[in-house]
Amino acid sequence: MPDILMPIKWLLEAILVGFHTGFTALGLDGNSGAAWVGSIVGLVLLVRTALIPLFVKQIKSQRNMYAIQPELKKLADKYKGKQDRESREKFAREQMDLYKKHGSSPFSSCLPLVAQMPVFFSLYSILNEAQKGAHGVGALTTDLANSFSHATFLGARLSETFMTATSLSVRILAAVMVILMTSSQFITQRQLMAKNQNPATSSSQFAQTQKIMLYVFPIIFLFSGVFFPLGVMFYWLVSNFWTMGQQFIVIRNMPTPGSIAHKEREARLAKRGKTEKSEPAAEVQQIEDKPAQRTQPISKARAKKKPQNKGK
Repeated sequence: MPDILMPIKWLLEAILVGFHTGFTALGLDGNSGAAWVGSIVGLVLLVRTALIPLFVKQIKSQRNMYAIQPELKKLADKYKGKQDRESREKFAREQMDLYKKHGSSPFSSCLPLVAQMPVFFSLYSILNEAQKGAHGVGALTTDLANSFSHATFLGARLSETFMTATSLSVRILAAVMVILMTSSQFITQRQLMAKNQNPATSSSQFAQTQKIMLYVFPIIFLFSGVFFPLGVMFYWLVSNFWTMGQQFIVIRNMPTPGSIAHKEREARLAKRGKTEKSEPAAEVQQIEDKPAQRTQPISKARAKKKPQNKGK
């Protein structure tokens, strides 16, 4: 069976070995954990830089999702109680049209995570094979694989996991990294909900989904992290820290209208004597909240009445 991740593995190995060669040229011992950890960090920075456009798209899509919650509620009320097949199909079709119109998606918050999954699994596969001294699919030769397999950082081999470690100190290090990885994932999602969510939409279905993700993903990493090699955990931990910093910058400069972060930004702009133009997302919210003006019906008598000539 062909390995569908082989192209990604080949690219990751080339990047990893490239950074390793660079650190070795700078004077680091090529067999040291510092050289390999530095290479993993370099890989993280390169991958996350490439994902910046996707992350910005995610934030914009989330803002639009919050903005269209009133329209989604109206649509749900329109088809409330209608369980026939035709009504369900119409509801799904109109809902998708609404998402498409506003450039949003209920799965927008998962985009960067989903995009990283092939990279994560590929790196896990590479390091898992390297810890056995097996060569990779490209630049990672058998000698380099053995070098990684025996490299140590803070007294622990990068190929060890919490479950396979025999030393108590290594298990403590692995446990600390798992906790940091889980905590950073929780803080990142919490930051998004606490600072970049409009209170008016806090009870919407999209907001409830975000709350579920707040606890689900950290729990997944908490229980699965004990099986990750330390090298993989270095990748994920640095990636989480990158996400926290990147999200802080984006929320600060592109907050959801009506959120705490948006009010803080307006206050900063007002303090500097600047004003912010109203955003389309905010206008949608205002239009939905404003009651529609009732059109007065025209009586038949008034409709039939002919206008008088001005000359008379």
